[in-house]
Amino acid sequence: MTQAASSPAKRVPFLTALAFAATALPVAAVGIAMAVYLPRHYASHLGIDLAVVGAAFFIVRMIDIPVDGLLGWSMDKTRTPWGRYRLWTILGAPILMLGVYFLFLPPAGVGRNYLIFWVLILYLGNSILALSHAAWAATLAPQYNDRSRVFAIMTAVGVLGAASVLAIPIVNEARGVSDAGNVAMMGWLIIALAPITAAIVVWKTPEKIAPEAPGDEFRLRDYGALITRPAFARILLADLCLSLGPGWMSATYLFFFTDSRGFTTGQASILLATYFLAGIVGAPLMGRLAMRISKHRTVMVATTLYSLTLVSLIAVPKGNLMVAIIPLFIAGVMASGFNLLTRAMTADIADEIRLEHGKERSGLLYAITTMTSKIAGAFSIGLTFFVLSKVGYDAAEGARNTAQAIHNLELVFLVGPVVFVMLGGACMIGYGLDAIRHADIRRQLDARDALYDEAPIVESLTGEAAIASLPPRE
Repeated sequence: MTQAASSPAKRVPFLTALAFAATALPVAAVGIAMAVYLPRHYASHLGIDLAVVGAAFFIVRMIDIPVDGLLGWSMDKTRTPWGRYRLWTILGAPILMLGVYFLFLPPAGVGRNYLIFWVLILYLGNSILALSHAAWAATLAPQYNDRSRVFAIMTAVGVLGAASVLAIPIVNEARGVSDAGNVAMMGWLIIALAPITAAIVVWKTPEKIAPEAPGDEFRLRDYGALITRPAFARILLADLCLSLGPGWMSATYLFFFTDSRGFTTGQASILLATYFLAGIVGAPLMGRLAMRISKHRTVMVATTLYSLTLVSLIAVPKGNLMVAIIPLFIAGVMASGFNLLTRAMTADIADEIRLEHGKERSGLLYAITTMTSKIAGAFSIGLTFFVLSKVGYDAAEGARNTAQAIHNLELVFLVGPVVFVMLGGACMIGYGLDAIRHADIRRQLDARDALYDEAPIVESLTGEAAIASLPPRE
């Protein structure tokens, strides 16, 4: 199979985008399992103190954050006949599988150190897959609107990965099986998904390595210049808030819906599946809306409607599954646009930086963006579990909480997500890198790249790549 250099208006074929999105399946499955089920499993079924579990996840996130920067920098420096991000996808899958095996199928009597070590290994593998996937997407779809479309497809496919995890407790409850075995089944599912999906992406997706200018090597102090870049700083702050809000909700979700709203674990999982499955509708909807009103305005619309819908959950009658499905579906539609849009906007920033400096920085930019998500992940579990332990809520299996403790749980569940999500939307007020500005950037990049049409396009595992470079800038 041979592919010519892309014209400015060329869209990524749907089947190519769908095959490329396969990596989102295990990444999303890990995300939902780690955010909702695994902390509760270690606290309730394995008997580790709630605050200790929260602290363990926080510690790992803090260790893991600088690793992402090194990974992103390394990815951008990688230039092989197999491609740049393709190689990292191959490396990430087995590391993720190793971490999942030991974390989701732990031996009896595990403690904090065991939890910290294997969460760290799992996050390393997951980071490699997620970073290489996002950075590869930025080069696969170079156009402003097509990026919204490709990232929407990735998000929709990721929803299926999350839904596959959510289906496990639902099926087990219907079979009368204890939910103590849910996490082990989730682990085996992810272990099966990781190599299959990585193989599909690696085998079926072309990869173009953009030409680069010699010199202008990235230095440590350049991190500061990237982070303080006005457009990127807005994205980072927005991404932090838009990860912290839903992450906060996820960390307290099962506690809220079982102890406050009177649902069983299986029913709560049905509602959560509704929330995530709504992304199959929401992701394309958010992508299409972004094509019409721009990405940053779509973020503001989504965050406002999400917050209003979340507040309405407190009015849901206890145990009424059919009523609860409605606000969970609407919230899921809106939430599906959060990461989709900020990741697509990060790709636009990468184009702007490549135009200025002649170097690919997608991997590094996504690493920095992922750092904000990991900071949010650390606090969403560590902080919320700490707060719950301080407001009198007891998470132990079979514990009887007072009415005041349940009321405090409700406040913790609602206030944190609404505040942070609305802050995330506010970050987009006055954002300047819109479709018009990006079209001008792509016009200049395409004109420059056209002078060096030997930039490699790796079509398959056996494709050859001639590494091209630009002459030094004057």
